[in-house]
Amino acid sequence: MNSVLDNINNKIMTAMKYSSCVLGLVLLTAFSTGCSIKHIQQDQVVSKQARWVLLPVVNLAEVPQAGERIESVIETFLYSKGIGSLAYYPRQSAEQALLMLDDRSRYSRALQWAKTQDFDYAITGSIEEWGYKSGLDGEPAVGLSLRIIDMNSGKVIWSASGAKTGWGYDSVSGVAISLVNKLLDGIDIK
Repeated sequence: MNSVLDNINNKIMTAMKYSSCVLGLVLLTAFSTGCSIKHIQQDQVVSKQARWVLLPVVNLAEVPQAGERIESVIETFLYSKGIGSLAYYPRQSAEQALLMLDDRSRYSRALQWAKTQDFDYAITGSIEEWGYKSGLDGEPAVGLSLRIIDMNSGKVIWSASGAKTGWGYDSVSGVAISLVNKLLDGIDIK
C-alpha cells in the first residue's frame, strides 16, 4: 500500500513541479520583452510597387549615429516586406556632415530633395533613446517613433511609437531590431 501511495505522491509532485516550470516560463516570457507600443494611425494601404525613399531618422538620443543605425534596420525590414524600389536621401561628405551636425537640418534638406524626385512614400522618424540603462545589469533600451509620409499630399499616413528594454545580456541593436520589426509589422502593405 505504501508503494502505491508513494507512487501517487511522486506523480503529484512531478506534476506540481512541471506546472510551476510552465507558469514560470509564461511569466518570464510575458515580462521579459519590456515593450510598449502605440500605433497612432494608418490612413491608407501602402503599395509595394510604389517608389519609396528612406529619409534621415532624427537622432534625439545622446549616442552619435543612432539614427543611421535605425535607418539600416528599417531598410532591411522594408526589403523583407517586398518593397522593391527604395531610394536613399543624398549622404553628405564627411566635411559637409561636420558643418551640419543638426539632424533636423539634415532631415529638412533631405525632405526638400525628396519632394523633387517624384517618390510616392517617404519613411522617417526619430530615435529618442538608444543605450544601456545605468545600474547593476545595464539593460539595453531603445525608444523611437516612425512615420510614413504620402509624398503627393505631404500627409502622414502611418505613424507609430514604441519603447523596448532587454535583459542585461541583450544588445542595444538586438532590442532595436525587435522594436522596429514590431512597429513596422503594423503597416498594411499590399
